[in-house]
Amino acid sequence: MDDLGSVDGVDRVADRAGRRLGWRGGVAAAVVLILAATGYVLYARGHAVGASDACHRRSAAASTSACLRALPGLPPMVELVVTAAGRETRHEIPGIPSRLQVSPSGRMVSFTVFVSGDSYNTAGFSTRTGIFDTSNDELRKSIEDIPLTVGGQRYFAPDLNFWGVTFTADDSTFYATAASRGRTHLIRADYRTWEAEALRDNVECPSLSPDGTRLAFKKRVEPGPWRLHVLDLATMAETPLAETRSVDDQAVWPDADTVGYGLADERWTVPADGSGPPQVTRG
Repeated sequence: MDDLGSVDGVDRVADRAGRRLGWRGGVAAAVVLILAATGYVLYARGHAVGASDACHRRSAAASTSACLRALPGLPPMVELVVTAAGRETRHEIPGIPSRLQVSPSGRMVSFTVFVSGDSYNTAGFSTRTGIFDTSNDELRKSIEDIPLTVGGQRYFAPDLNFWGVTFTADDSTFYATAASRGRTHLIRADYRTWEAEALRDNVECPSLSPDGTRLAFKKRVEPGPWRLHVLDLATMAETPLAETRSVDDQAVWPDADTVGYGLADERWTVPADGSGPPQVTRG
C-alpha cells in the first residue's frame, strides 16, 4: 500500500451552531440537510427529516430517524436518539458529534464521535464509532474490537480509529475508514461474522451509491488536504471529481449519477463520473 502523510494541521469544525439548509430532489425523494456552520451534509432517503436545533447530526431512511446531539457539561457527552417503527430509544455516549448514518432499510444506525480533538485534520484526534441495530436494540458502542486484516495479516495497533460507516442493502456488509500510524484504509466489514479487511489506502468517509456499485470518498492530496473521488468497487478504479476545493465530509448521493456535498452555507453537486463543473444548488 502507498505511504501516506501523517494527519496534521488544525481545522476546527466539529461543534459549532449554525442554520440548516434543506435540499430536496433526486431518486426516492432524497433529502439532504446541511449544517451550514461546518459544511457537514446530513442525508435522509425516502422522506424529509425535520431539522432540530437540538440535533447536531440527523439522518433517516425508511421508517427510522436518528439524532446525535451534544449534551451540556463536561466531559463532552452525546445522546443518540433513534426512532424506529414508532418507538424511541436513547443512549448516552462520551464524545463530540461527528458522523451519523442510517442504512437504506432503516435497520442499522452508525455513528462516530470525537473522543479527543474535534476535526479529522487535527493532530492526535481520536474517534469512537458504534452501531445500533434497531431490530434487536443491540448497541455496539465501539467497533474497535473488530478483527481487522491488512495485507493478508491480522492487524493490531493501539492507535486504530474507525469512522464514516456506510452500509449496503443487506444490513451486514459495511464500508468504513480505519486509520493507524498516519495511514487511512478503506475497510469492508461484515456485521454478522464480525470481521473486516482493508481494501486500499487513502480513503476517508466512504458513502455508498444507491446501486451499491461505487463509493464516494475524500482522498488526501497535495496541496490538499482532501479531494472528492469515486471508487468503482468492481474494478477498484478511482475517478477524481471536478470539485477541486477541499471537502471535509461524508458525501451523499442525491441520485445514481450525482454526488452532493456542503461547503460553508452552500449546497453543491458534481457529476459522479468526473465530468463537471460543480454546481451550487439553490431553492
